[in-house]
Amino acid sequence: MTALQRRRLRVPRVGLHEQAATRLRTMIVRGELAPGQSLGEADLSDALGVSRTPLREALKQLASEGLVELRLNHSAVVAPFRRAELAELFEAVSGIERCAAELAALRMEPDDFERLAALQDKIEWHHGRGELRDYFQVNQQIHSAIVGFARNAVLKATHEALLARAERARFFALSVLGRWDESVEEHQEILSALKARDAARAGQILAHHVRRTGEIVAETLDAKAMNDKADDAAAPEAPARPRGRKTRDVAP
Repeated sequence: MTALQRRRLRVPRVGLHEQAATRLRTMIVRGELAPGQSLGEADLSDALGVSRTPLREALKQLASEGLVELRLNHSAVVAPFRRAELAELFEAVSGIERCAAELAALRMEPDDFERLAALQDKIEWHHGRGELRDYFQVNQQIHSAIVGFARNAVLKATHEALLARAERARFFALSVLGRWDESVEEHQEILSALKARDAARAGQILAHHVRRTGEIVAETLDAKAMNDKADDAAAPEAPARPRGRKTRDVAP
């Protein structure tokens, strides 16, 4: 065996920065680190058990995914939800997943249908038991599986580049009252259309499903902004301080 062959057989070790990025990504997606929250290096290094060097690399990676914003001479922050950016994000994701569903309906194999049906059973099980985080994990597997069933490498790579940002917004939307029930029903319709190999309907339903998630997030952000504005308006003003002339104590 040549040195080159031995080199190719080596399994690369996952770096500390990648482990840190994975953990932070999960916390951001699930809302454990809130939008706009400061990410102090000292606290994060201690919590993750890594030094600042791999932590900074992890933050750079998450910044490239749109989950973190780096600030000069300040701590990084979790990227806030911005309405305009979310609209563009879900417009793009809905188009990608629509195309994927249309292709998948024509290219799926019998084993693919069995796998998707099994995943659908899982999300319905978790939904019935009120297990949101488990539901969300399987939900993401379904979306990625459908894109994979399109058997288009370029489409899949484009989807993966937006996945982390879309996942965060999807988890946020599922926590909104009523959206979880809607999501289960829409997934049932998507599976039925794929099984019928109705490409147009599968693409239409999945695109609507993705756009609806974006609309829920936007509506929730608008409502929060209005509530914050109302709270600010209702807050009592601090009493004005008297502007009399200062007096100086005189010793007796």
